Amino acid sequence: MIVGAGIVGCSLADELTARGRRDVTVLEQGPLLAPGGSTSHAPGLVFQTSPSKTLTDLARYTVEKFSSLEVDGLPCFNPVGGLEIATSEERWADLHRKAGLAASWGVRAELLGPARCAEMWPMLDPERILGGLHTPDDGLARALLASRAQMERATAHGARFLDRHTVTAIEREGGRVTAVVTDRGTFPADIVVSAAGFWGPLIGAMAGVPVPLQPLAHQYAKTGPLPELAGVNDPRTEASKPILRFQDRDLYYREHTDRIGIGSYAHRPLPVDPAGLPAYDDAPVMPSSLPFTPEDFAPSWEDSVKLLPALGASRVEEGFNGVFSFTPDGMPLIGESREVRGFWLAEAVWVTHSAGVARAVAEWMTDGRPGMDVHECDLYRFEDAQRSPAYVTERGQQNFVEVYDVIHPLQPMEQPRPLRVSPFHVRQRELGGHFLEAAGWERPHWYEANAPLAESVELPPRDAWSARYWSPIAAAEARATRERVALYDMTPLKRLAVTGPGALDFLQRMTTNQLAKKPGAVTYTLLLDEAGGIRSDLTVARLSEHHFQVGANGGLDLDWLLRHAPDDIHVADITPGTCCVGVWGPLARELVQPLTRDDFSHEAFGYFKARQTYIGHVPVTAMRLSYVGELGWELYTTADMGLRLWDTLWEAGQRLGVIAAGRSAFNSLRLEKGYRAWGHDMTTEHDPYEAGVGFAVRMNKGDFTGRAALEGRSEETAARRLTCLTLDDPAAVVMGKEPVYADGVPAGYVTSASYGYTIGRTVAYAWLPAAAAVPGTAVHIEYFGEKVPATVAAEPLFDPRMERIRR
Repeated sequence: MIVGAGIVGCSLADELTARGRRDVTVLEQGPLLAPGGSTSHAPGLVFQTSPSKTLTDLARYTVEKFSSLEVDGLPCFNPVGGLEIATSEERWADLHRKAGLAASWGVRAELLGPARCAEMWPMLDPERILGGLHTPDDGLARALLASRAQMERATAHGARFLDRHTVTAIEREGGRVTAVVTDRGTFPADIVVSAAGFWGPLIGAMAGVPVPLQPLAHQYAKTGPLPELAGVNDPRTEASKPILRFQDRDLYYREHTDRIGIGSYAHRPLPVDPAGLPAYDDAPVMPSSLPFTPEDFAPSWEDSVKLLPALGASRVEEGFNGVFSFTPDGMPLIGESREVRGFWLAEAVWVTHSAGVARAVAEWMTDGRPGMDVHECDLYRFEDAQRSPAYVTERGQQNFVEVYDVIHPLQPMEQPRPLRVSPFHVRQRELGGHFLEAAGWERPHWYEANAPLAESVELPPRDAWSARYWSPIAAAEARATRERVALYDMTPLKRLAVTGPGALDFLQRMTTNQLAKKPGAVTYTLLLDEAGGIRSDLTVARLSEHHFQVGANGGLDLDWLLRHAPDDIHVADITPGTCCVGVWGPLARELVQPLTRDDFSHEAFGYFKARQTYIGHVPVTAMRLSYVGELGWELYTTADMGLRLWDTLWEAGQRLGVIAAGRSAFNSLRLEKGYRAWGHDMTTEHDPYEAGVGFAVRMNKGDFTGRAALEGRSEETAARRLTCLTLDDPAAVVMGKEPVYADGVPAGYVTSASYGYTIGRTVAYAWLPAAAAVPGTAVHIEYFGEKVPATVAAEPLFDPRMERIRR
C-alpha cells in the first residue's frame, strides 16, 4: 500500500511492479494526475551535481528513467541542460569546485566564459557575470507527465490507483501495520509506504512514527509573454535553453514557451503546518499552492531585471508560494520503521531524485538492501535530540535559506546551539575551544590556549577555502600529541552495550572478526550487509562473559543491531550517560600510571585490551586503543564523573606538558596512520578487501552476515582500491571529494584528506582502479580547476611497524 500518487508514489509503484510485485495499491486524497501536492506545481528542475555522491546517483537515475518515458508522443524529460552563473568571485571559485564534483561523480560539465553563457541565454547581460558551469545532461522533468507514464506502466503490471481516498488512520497490531483506513473504507496491508510528501508527518503520526520533515513555502512566478521568446520554443516541450541558476541571489529561471518562470529562495522562510492546509476541494487552487506574497518577491524581481534586462519591459503575471519538504540536513527520508514493522518512508524527495529514490526503496523492499549507498537518507541517521519538532523546524528553515549558498564541508549549522555537550565542555571553553557541530554535538576542533605552541610551527600558506574552519594551532596540537601527550574528547562517538547470555553468539553472527576471546579483549570488526558491503566498522570490547561494549559510528549501527537482536539480547545506547577521554602520546603512560593502582605497563595491559579500573577517584573502563597512531588509552566513565576525570588527568599532566587537542589534529593524525572513517572512506558500496580492511574478516570463524558474498574475493581480486596518496607539493592542500586523474582522465575521487603535519605534506585517500593503486604511480587531483600532482604511497605513512603504539 502506497500513500500518495505524486511523482514518488507513482515511481515506486512502477519500480515495485517491474520487480514482480502485483499487489500494489496507491491511495491518493486528490484526483489522479493532478493530486495537489508538491508534484503538481514543481518546476521540474533536475540537476545532478551535488556534494553528495548519493544525491548525484539518485538524480542520474531519474534522468535516465524519465528520458525513456513519454505519453502520447510527449517526452517526460527535456534535456535542455543546466547553466549556473557566477556574479561574484566566491561563486566563480565554487563553480570550479562543482566542476570537480561533477568529474568525481561522472557527470558531464564544462566551465564557460561570459560570452558563451550569453550565447546559451541571449537575454543574459554578459557584463554582469564572470562565467558559468554548463551541465548538458541536466534538464526539465515534466513531473505530472512522468507520474502518468509510470502510473500507466504500473497499472499494466497489476497495480491499482485509487483517487479521492483520504487516509484517516493506520492500524497496527503486534508492532506491525495491518491496514490503512480511509474515508472510503479500510484496506488491509502488511506493508505501507508513506510517499505523501509534506503531508508525511501527518501520515507518520497515524502510524506512531515521527517524520522529521518541515514543509516550507517557496516562491515561483511567471512573467508575461516576452517578445524575445516569441516563436522560439515548441509548446510541446516548452523550453530550449538550459535551466539558469543565479545562485548569488538565490534564484533560478526556466522557460515556459514564451514566458520565463522564476523561482526564489531569497525570501524569508515561510514554514507551513500541513495540518492547517485545506482539503483538495476546499483549496482555491490546490492544497500546496498558497497565495503569492508580492512583497517577498520584490527584491528578487529587481535582481532578475538586472541579470536579464529584457524582463524590464515585462512584469510578474502570475505567482504562487508552493509548499516543499525540508529535513534537518536537506536529505530525503527513506527506510522501514523499526518500531512499526511494515511502515516505510519515501519522504522529503524532490522531483530531481524521485525515480532514484523509488528504485532504492523498491530494491530495499524486494531484495533486502538498496543497490547503492543510502546511509545519508536513512531515517535512523538522526539522533533523538535531532527529532524534536523545534529542532526540525529550525534546521529545516536554515536549510531553506542555504539551498543556494556556498557551503563549506566543515560549516556547522547555526541553531540550535549548543545542544549536546560533553561533561568536559566547561573546561574546553576555558581553553578557548573552537567548536564545530555534528549530530547535535559541540566538537572542539582546536584550542586557542595552544596558540603559543603554534608560533614555532612553520606551515605553508593556505588558500581561503582550506583556511576556513582551520587554524595552524591544529599543527601544534598534532605535534604535541606526537611528542608529549594530549587529551581528546571522544564523547560524541556512539557507544552501545550488548548484554545477555547469547551476546557473543549474536555479535559473532553480525560481525566479521573473531570475538570469541577472553574478557578484557578488544576487537576491530565490521558490520556487512548480505552483499558484503561495509555497513560500519566497530570496536567490540568484551568486558565480561555476557557484556560487550561496542564503539559504533552512529544511530544506523544501533538500528541494525536492534533489528537483528533476539529477545534474550539487550542492545542499549549508553552514549548520553557516559563520556570518553582519549589520552594519547608517547608520555601517555607516564600520565595515567601514577593515577591508578593497576599496572598499565605494556606487558600487563597490552594493545587492544580493556579493563575496569580507577583513575584517581573515578571509575573507568580503560581500553588500550589509539586512533592517532600513538601510545594511549580511551578512558570511559559515567557522565556525572566526567568533569572529575578531565580535571584529574589535566592536573596530573601539567608536569608532562599535557594539552587538550581537537578534531582537526585528530583527523590529520589518523590519516597519517591510514585509519578509515566509515561513511567517508568506505560504505556499503565497498567490500572489505577493496577498502583495505580485509584483515578484520575471519572467514573460518563460522557464518556471519555477508560471508557468502565474500567467498572468492580477496585483495588480489579487487578491481578498485582505497588508496593512499600524498601531494607532491608540500604547500598543496585538498579537502575531499575532488576528482583524481590517472593518465589524464578521471579515475576516482578523494574520500578524506588532511595536511599531514608529521610527514610535511597533504595526505589524501581516494578510490582508484587497482591498476592505478600501485605505490609510485603518478596521478593528479583537481582542486578548484587546478591539477595538483600526487603520488600513490604505501600505507601507513607513519610508524608502519606499529612500534609507537605497542610499547
